[in-house]
Amino acid sequence: MDKHHTSSLISPLSACRHMTTLLILAISALLPLAAQADCAILLHGLARSETSMNTLAKALSDADYHVVNTGYPSREATIETLAQQVIPPAIAQCKSQPIHFVTHSMGAILVRYYLQTYSLESLGRVVMLGPPNQGSEVIDRLGQVPGFHFINGDAGLQLGTGQLSLPNQLGDAHFDVGIIAGNWSVNWILSSIIPGADDGKVSVERTKLNGMNDHITLPVTHTFMMSNKKVIKQVLHYLAQGTFIKPTAKVDAHTDQPTPSAPHSITE
Repeated sequence: MDKHHTSSLISPLSACRHMTTLLILAISALLPLAAQADCAILLHGLARSETSMNTLAKALSDADYHVVNTGYPSREATIETLAQQVIPPAIAQCKSQPIHFVTHSMGAILVRYYLQTYSLESLGRVVMLGPPNQGSEVIDRLGQVPGFHFINGDAGLQLGTGQLSLPNQLGDAHFDVGIIAGNWSVNWILSSIIPGADDGKVSVERTKLNGMNDHITLPVTHTFMMSNKKVIKQVLHYLAQGTFIKPTAKVDAHTDQPTPSAPHSITE
């Protein structure tokens, strides 16, 4: 077989392969890009560690979030310093993904400070668990007690209710935030200091923040709320929908009026 005849056989085959490659590329361009998992940064509270958020972290991971469960030395610096030390490296782990924050207690104040000071274009939603958004009377009463600073550090002293407290200096929320408060306490000594319903550390009223998108109160304690199944369910719902699941009142068929709800079970 001469070279001319061989070339005539190869050329159609090469052309066919080239056309197949072009067809695959064209089809690929029309297909939607694979969804990239949202990132959820978790920030624990004062005098705790990232292990306190492990149950929540697993639930978020199971729901296909890229979870960054960040520990930080909460008693070793001011809130401003801690926010600048811990949040940028956590954001870096999220890369270009939409970024959500889920915080417990003082972790919320770190996020508020950071978002007031820096812009974050990829910010998604924020869920705060038991946040002292207006401070706590516990700090007002016990802040000057010997040993308090040793146990709670500079950051702990910034969480009072006065005008000079850091939470009360940060202003309104200008981001999508939902807040979960607890109204169950096992610490009657601290609860006796706090007016109104509380979780043993923070009153329900002082968890609220001007500009918040949603707020819900659950029968959970401050210390263990982030591991509570009902709380975790609400966190997942808010991150996905931007609202909490509200309880529906049952209607009495005879009076056409809402009937009292049954007491909530307490599981922590």
